[in-house]
Amino acid sequence: MPRSLQARLGLSLGVLLTLLWIATASVTAVILRQEMDEVFDSALQETAQRILPLAAVDIVGRDDIGATQRIGEVREHSEFFTYVVRDSEGRILLQSHAADPAIFPTYDGPGFRQTATHRLYNDDVLQGSIRITIAEPLDHRTQVAREIQMGLGLPLLVVIPVALLAIALAVRASFASLRHFRARLETRNARDLSPIPVDHMPAEVAPIAATLNDLLHRLNGAFEAERSFAANAAHELRTPLAGAIAQAQRLQTETADPAARARAGEIEATLKRLTRLSERLMQLARAEGGRLRLDQASDLRVVAQIVVEDIARTTAPDRIVLTLPESPVMSDLDPDALGILCRNLVENALRHGSQSAPILVTLTADGQLSVSNEGPVVPPETLARLTARFERASAQTDGSGLGLAIVAAIAERIGSPLVLISPRVGSASGFEASVRLIAADLVTPAR
Repeated sequence: MPRSLQARLGLSLGVLLTLLWIATASVTAVILRQEMDEVFDSALQETAQRILPLAAVDIVGRDDIGATQRIGEVREHSEFFTYVVRDSEGRILLQSHAADPAIFPTYDGPGFRQTATHRLYNDDVLQGSIRITIAEPLDHRTQVAREIQMGLGLPLLVVIPVALLAIALAVRASFASLRHFRARLETRNARDLSPIPVDHMPAEVAPIAATLNDLLHRLNGAFEAERSFAANAAHELRTPLAGAIAQAQRLQTETADPAARARAGEIEATLKRLTRLSERLMQLARAEGGRLRLDQASDLRVVAQIVVEDIARTTAPDRIVLTLPESPVMSDLDPDALGILCRNLVENALRHGSQSAPILVTLTADGQLSVSNEGPVVPPETLARLTARFERASAQTDGSGLGLAIVAAIAERIGSPLVLISPRVGSASGFEASVRLIAADLVTPAR
């Protein structure tokens, strides 16, 4: 049996229906054969009872008693019933035009008889002195029965395929709600655990659908709790971290001990790294749980320019080269999400790329955002795991290991995966990250 429940039902119903129809047709043919035999036997008997009195009158009125008379053929036709009329001594007095005396056995009393080739009926009058025997070929009955069977069987050659097709369509239509449920279930992932509508779900499967929705609800609650904890923890750390950094800076200005000043500087640097980590955690929670699509479209060029200019203030002049198209790039992507995405890509290039070569930030008219930098080639095995959380290209590199993970989360939720290439296009070295920001009229509704 096939693994598909739909195929199993269709195949089982089709086979059972076919066997049922064949059995019904066979039983019908047997019953019709019995009824046909009764009708033909009745016709034999009725024919004998009609011919015998006429033959007796004709024979009694003859002058030449004992002579054989053959009934002439009025017009050519197929004679299924043949008969002979004989006297008590077995002499043939009258016979039909196609009668063959050899097929008629010796008269042995009234009633039905059957030989290997014919069905016979005997009867007599005048105290048995005039006897009639009517014969019908068994081939005639067999031919009629065969025609009946063909009449019953041939329609099945058309009806059965049509019925099987109807069964397949009916089963497929019955499973439509299950296919819709499966398709919706396949779209669910860790970032979309919303309940699946169970309208028109069959009663046998509805409990399973309800159980799955309950499971999705509990998983969503667990993920939401995780995101909420990360965001709240990062937010609550801001104030004490800012206070601790201020105290470390004050300690550096107030102390005259070089060792204490160096230790305070290390504390300040560590607190700043912790601050950046908390900001990345908030961004990750925003990327995984926040709304990324808006009801209105906006120009992506404005957001990209603001982010790049803000980062450029903290770097050397001409360190970042931004290239924007002349025409607006409209999308319903949330500007905050685009800002997080763009900032992480640029800061990742600043941190891990060459410190002298410029960083190229390009936004094309079709919404392709790419950030490339000069630097050593990243091995393919390292490139494949850079989007994992807390993953860095090398242990010596400063950073939280969350920048590309945040970008990958946003890219996946907008339906355009992050593409990482090393070496970058048109060069033998370097690193390039790109993501397509789909236009507003091509995106699917936000989840």
